[in-house]
Amino acid sequence: MKPYTLLDTATDHGGTLRLYQRGDEFAIRVDKAGELMNSRLHHSEDLLADLACAHISGKADSRMLIGGLGLGFTLAAALRHAGPASSIVVAELMPAVVRWNREYLGILADYPLRDARVEVAIQDVGKLMRGQHNSFDAIMLDVDNGPDGFTRDDNSALYSERGLKDAYNALKPGGVLTVWSASPDAAFTRRMKKTGFKTDEKRVRAHAAQRGNRHTIWIGVR
Repeated sequence: MKPYTLLDTATDHGGTLRLYQRGDEFAIRVDKAGELMNSRLHHSEDLLADLACAHISGKADSRMLIGGLGLGFTLAAALRHAGPASSIVVAELMPAVVRWNREYLGILADYPLRDARVEVAIQDVGKLMRGQHNSFDAIMLDVDNGPDGFTRDDNSALYSERGLKDAYNALKPGGVLTVWSASPDAAFTRRMKKTGFKTDEKRVRAHAAQRGNRHTIWIGVR
């Protein structure tokens, strides 16, 4: 099999990210923890947006927040559902991830950052939510590996009771929160319900052909 080629390395917020390419496949790896994301396996990232947007499908001017840009697939899926008057804020903590999407990765999801409805905030999504109140129709979180993250200890605060309360308050009444995770987490489900979300949990495949690892997506309605 053809080996990966290292395209770029970036150190931000105490972590080292590496961008690799092999043919038309791209991967981002972090420190020694291994592969964080791969362009071959993004079905669950698409569903993160599909499930949120299904809940607000009647709104022509929806306002959405995506926490974590990744390879751009969740953003692209949200744009497919969004009306011309909608707007999407993407909060991405790592400047290199935004730059890589502009320089290398845009072709994967049809250059979603070029869409005029998109605003990029190079900022911690948790801090961004704390500054909002009744602001978003939908919030989609794909940060780290989910509630059991491994790239940054600070990410755990996002999935704590306080972090969930910030998300709840940032949503408009009737708004929806979707959360991606590499694995189930019963304690996180309990925290969502305790926060006040009407909560559902889905197990989905990483690949659209219904193969690959199973991931978890929580859907919480305020």
